[in-house]
Amino acid sequence: MTASTTEPEEYAAGPAERRREQRGWYFYDFACSVYSTSVLTVFLGPYLTSVARAAADAEGFVHPLGIPVRAGSLFAYAVSASIVVAVLVMPLVGAVADRTGRKKPLLAAAAYLGAAATAGMFFLAGDRYLLGAFLLIVANASLSVSMVLYNAYLPQIAEPDERDTVSSRGWAFGYTSGALVLVLNLVLYQGHDSFGLTEGEAVRICLASAGVWWGAFAIVPLRRLRDRQLGAEGRGGAAEGGVGSGWRQLRATLKDMRRHPLTLSFLLAYLIYNDGVQTVISQASLFGSEELGLDQTTLITAVLLVQVLAVAGALGMGRLARTYGAKRTILASLAVWTLILVAGYFLPADAPVFFFFLAAAIGLVLGGSQALSRSLFSHLVPRGKEAEYFSAYEMSDRGLSWLGPLVFGLAYQLTGSYRDAIISLVIFFVVGFALLARVPVRRAVEAAGNPIPDRI
Repeated sequence: MTASTTEPEEYAAGPAERRREQRGWYFYDFACSVYSTSVLTVFLGPYLTSVARAAADAEGFVHPLGIPVRAGSLFAYAVSASIVVAVLVMPLVGAVADRTGRKKPLLAAAAYLGAAATAGMFFLAGDRYLLGAFLLIVANASLSVSMVLYNAYLPQIAEPDERDTVSSRGWAFGYTSGALVLVLNLVLYQGHDSFGLTEGEAVRICLASAGVWWGAFAIVPLRRLRDRQLGAEGRGGAAEGGVGSGWRQLRATLKDMRRHPLTLSFLLAYLIYNDGVQTVISQASLFGSEELGLDQTTLITAVLLVQVLAVAGALGMGRLARTYGAKRTILASLAVWTLILVAGYFLPADAPVFFFFLAAAIGLVLGGSQALSRSLFSHLVPRGKEAEYFSAYEMSDRGLSWLGPLVFGLAYQLTGSYRDAIISLVIFFVVGFALLARVPVRRAVEAAGNPIPDRI
């Protein structure tokens, strides 16, 4: 039986309809990436910490639910709590989406809950640290849940040979919006006096604007993406409905994943090397400020540079994947990540130009390695289980992202050097490279029951 005859009718679409859905799909990255860039990476951490310190006692502690918490730790704890919430909710939502075939209403609910929580950060003033922590948990968990549903559309809107390109364009759209809004936010923040605003008011507007942007542009994918009708078996499962059905389906999914060991092997490799990627991104500013003595303007400029070059990197690596295959291109990017960490270890202090070169290198491999990992995984997902499997993928991306920061923190604690801490992350890229190199991706695609692209 050929690949074309095995594809169900509900997944088929003409080229014009596929392109229309793909263009709509890109815009969810365009909508939500502003939250990751402006809110999570730049503004919220320092601002929420300042709000918590305003509410702290003489010893520097706040007491949510009667628990003593250092004001400087509140942001990190809230991020961790959001990951726990997301890990609990993502598999349930993925299972329900696949059983009912109705991903779009769930995507809308997650997107607008996250956008509303982000817009609500405008009211984060004075000593309202509990409000800030709550909104952060809701927004971050909603983003994770929405990404499960968003990613699950990829196998349905793109033919196997298109997915590397489509996924890369989605990431490029996201980095474009992140850079654009961050520039506008920085203009407002740095010129707040000329706008008649206090610094705190400018920050709150920047935070809230990310939520408004997220909600406004989420309209595009919600109008263009369509839910597929399930076959008889899917409708029977959907009829059970309910939360209990979702959890039963989750247990069935975990059992089913054991029947696809090659897919699990890829997930393990991705879990490890992506943890390294996420840790480099989250700790780069700390490394730059504490070890290299760089000021805030230099660090924010570096973040912008990463965002801009990540667009070119995602598109460029997408083209390389068409020639050399996604697996080889990802492996090459992991080698570059390793070289970046080695260069970072030897980077001189008080030398922003060298730090900008490092940021440029990160930007060029960041978007591509993430986009191609997503598209490669889409080939390894059994048909009809997209949302469930992408919930496991998203858990690998977010739910287990504590390991890299733990290694980084322990390395600093043992050595007192951020250079030693940054070089310790090489292990994630080396191990991830070795594990990915061992995955026979063509055999994995075939084992998942999917058509094999010409290049993978």
